[in-house]
Amino acid sequence: MQIRNPVTWVFAQFGAAEALGSTPASRYFGTTASGVPPLRRIGTAELWRALRLGWGDTGAGRADLVILWLIYPVMVAYVWAAAYYGELIPLLLPVASGFALVGPFFAVGMYEMSRKREIDGEMHWLDGFGVLRSPSIGGIIGLGLALIALFGVWLAVATLIAEAFLGPVMPAGLGFFAAAFGTAAGWEMLALGAMAGAVFAVLTLVIAVVSFPLLLDRPVTLGAAIRTSVQAVRLNPGAMALWGMIVAVGLLLGSIPVFAGLIVVLPILGHGTWHLYRAMVPRAP
Repeated sequence: MQIRNPVTWVFAQFGAAEALGSTPASRYFGTTASGVPPLRRIGTAELWRALRLGWGDTGAGRADLVILWLIYPVMVAYVWAAAYYGELIPLLLPVASGFALVGPFFAVGMYEMSRKREIDGEMHWLDGFGVLRSPSIGGIIGLGLALIALFGVWLAVATLIAEAFLGPVMPAGLGFFAAAFGTAAGWEMLALGAMAGAVFAVLTLVIAVVSFPLLLDRPVTLGAAIRTSVQAVRLNPGAMALWGMIVAVGLLLGSIPVFAGLIVVLPILGHGTWHLYRAMVPRAP
């Protein structure tokens, strides 16, 4: 038996196009029940429990290794490119904060891992790629592309804000950080950027916090998944606001230094989101 590294294995999965969505719904979901049951109210206790379970799943499935091998090199490459090409420096802060926008999509594999462990008590990092065979893969990709588009809009807005305060020709290299953190205009730029970023982050939380896990858990349409996510936030505004702050702080701390902390933070938040979803949506009989 040939033991392949994660990169080779991933490319092999994407190369087998016929495997996309190939698992029958009755076997993948384990139920033929459609629709969504009444949502549960949750509090802070469920949030901390979700984080504890997320930590446990991280240790069991080692999704941190997948991030280390597949995602972190891309992050480091961008930082290197930004340092080499000074004009990319102004985008470092928007890109770092933008993890909150695309994170739910890239965490789908972790949801899948936690889902499988919930079913049979076993977990391996390869289980995350089983999402490619989910009957809901079309909806998952569609929502993911929407979040990527939202991320692109955020980068455009952040660029316009920076140009409005620092001028169309912004300082390159480390001069940008000196202008951003050492001038009144820079602080005004950061304040407005933080408020704009918060709007994008809240929008992402509302439409995605339950949508992706629900698409993996039950045979529902993308529209139903998004509506359920909105309803979950409306039912639990305080808990969801606190979860959003936990995610924001975790991503901020994980980005220091050079995004290294995200190797651990992203799996905990990813697996934790699945358990947060399960606290609101009971498992189908």
